[in-house]
Amino acid sequence: MTDTSAPAAVPHPAFNNRVSRDLGVPIPIVQAPMGWIARSQLASAVSSSGACGIIETSSGELDVVKGEIEAMRNAGHTFGVNIAQAFVRDPSIAEFVIEQGVKFVTTSAGSPTKYTGVLKEAGLTVYHVVPTLAAAKKAVDAGVDGLVVEGGEGGGFKSPTPVATMVLLPLVREAVDVPIIAAGGITCGRTMAAAFALGAEGVQMGTRMVSAAESPVHGNWKNAIVAAAETDTLFLNQKHSPALRALRTDRTERLVDSTENVFGEFGDPNALYFGGDMEAAIALSGQVAGRIDSVRPVADIINDTVTEFGETIQSLTGQS
Repeated sequence: MTDTSAPAAVPHPAFNNRVSRDLGVPIPIVQAPMGWIARSQLASAVSSSGACGIIETSSGELDVVKGEIEAMRNAGHTFGVNIAQAFVRDPSIAEFVIEQGVKFVTTSAGSPTKYTGVLKEAGLTVYHVVPTLAAAKKAVDAGVDGLVVEGGEGGGFKSPTPVATMVLLPLVREAVDVPIIAAGGITCGRTMAAAFALGAEGVQMGTRMVSAAESPVHGNWKNAIVAAAETDTLFLNQKHSPALRALRTDRTERLVDSTENVFGEFGDPNALYFGGDMEAAIALSGQVAGRIDSVRPVADIINDTVTEFGETIQSLTGQS
């Protein structure tokens, strides 16, 4: 599936790698598969910029998701789909994704042995999201094509025992040979270059994309990200799985020390995501919110990341 709106040229020699080839895009940047957010409005802006938009399934609204996939396909975009196993309990989810004509899939929040075989048999490329070295080895043994190595500083659903990207990424790279997309703390060309130095061949952006102009979330959430300091996220649900990293609000302050499973108090996502009530639910966000200082169009985010990546590489090596 070729994205007719994406630039054909490889913007930097380092981008001509296994991840960009697996994604089918010139820029190996992936937009994170955030529930209710990672839909065609945002994903199409990412794919149109030469990177890879992802459509989510974690909302569980598969009828809606099917329409979002159709919209991406009709626009000629190159894109992928995430299967969030813990949140999509439909046993036919793999068949659903295959039937949509999707070619690239990330799987998460569950065992890599569950869907990898059937997806690969159908000709799909499968990357599994991993938060630990042990999980990475298990995924490789299950036959995945690649990994999304996700550090604990990232937002959203996390391992209860988080490991920072700076530690996890080189640890996994030293142990496995498959291509890696780094996630957690990535928001600019410098952090992308750092991820490449640690062994990644692509990066995933979540919080940066939540705050983007084309993100469907309410402006209150975007503005809260812009206003956040690097210390303004809290790690919730540490006694359970998955844990959560979210923005500091009255709601999350109240839940942070709870030993109960806070999913029962997650709240009303629609009132937060689209109504702008920051206390209506848990506003998921990574620590990198502290580095985001404006709401910007996706194209500008991607273009500036690519430019700064090249400048960073050149400054470190003297090569363009």
